[in-house]
Amino acid sequence: MKNLIKLGFAALLSLGIITAKAQSTNTGKNNSLLWKVSGNGLSKPSYIAGTFHMLCSKDFEIKPKVLRALEKSDNLVMEINYTDPAEMMLLQKMYNTDKKISDQLSPEEAEELNTILVKYGFDLKSIDSSSPQALYALLSTKATPCPQSEIKFYEMELLKKAMKDKKSIKGLEKVEDQMEAISKAYNLKSTIAQLKMDKEYEILYRQMIEAFKNENIQLLYSLFKDERFMNTEQEKIILTDRNQNWVKIMPEMMEKESSFFAVGGAHLIGDNGLISLLQSKGYTVKPVSSL
Repeated sequence: MKNLIKLGFAALLSLGIITAKAQSTNTGKNNSLLWKVSGNGLSKPSYIAGTFHMLCSKDFEIKPKVLRALEKSDNLVMEINYTDPAEMMLLQKMYNTDKKISDQLSPEEAEELNTILVKYGFDLKSIDSSSPQALYALLSTKATPCPQSEIKFYEMELLKKAMKDKKSIKGLEKVEDQMEAISKAYNLKSTIAQLKMDKEYEILYRQMIEAFKNENIQLLYSLFKDERFMNTEQEKIILTDRNQNWVKIMPEMMEKESSFFAVGGAHLIGDNGLISLLQSKGYTVKPVSSL
């Protein structure tokens, strides 16, 4: 489990492109996961890239236009700053809890959870001191159709490129903010209910991988409509509230430097997505087909 932290724990928890429910959108037929932000007094454009946090090596690709946009930008802004030692230390601390999972369940519920966890390659004893958020992260690892050794993290690869090019690295929120959102949206009981749907997650995940690779944002919209994985309140906490918090600080970042924002794909779309929120602030936000 600790290896997943080192590979990018937030990538497992953000939920951005895996389980979001669709909202209405004004993006029309613009199938792109890279968007250019300009106007409204900006001296240089910035970019927003929708990411798919975890992919198998065979499915992994960062399109040339995305790399070019990163090269043209002064900094890389992710959901959280993976290069901040204090943030990463806090992330690892929040992965565990003093309150054991088994103490929060009846004997029958604990036995049922143990049976479920065996399908994920664990048992209750091995993760009893983990937080519900860490437990939820197992969904992504199980749904990804390849061994852990073959998993690549989209943001981590962008980070390597940005650090090689000596760009500044920033975050849109703190680890504490992200973990608080996850804990509000998914308590222990709801997490266990999600774990029971492992096969359904795998099917949905495969469909979304293909849609992402093809930048088929319309298909992604239809896949997002599945309400088995995220109800209205969870959507508000995980997507809407965080988007609104991010868009408050993005203008200052873009005014100072050309910024490349890399966030889970579902944060871009819908009436409360970053695209619409930035447009409502007077920015011109357009899809990028090539660069």
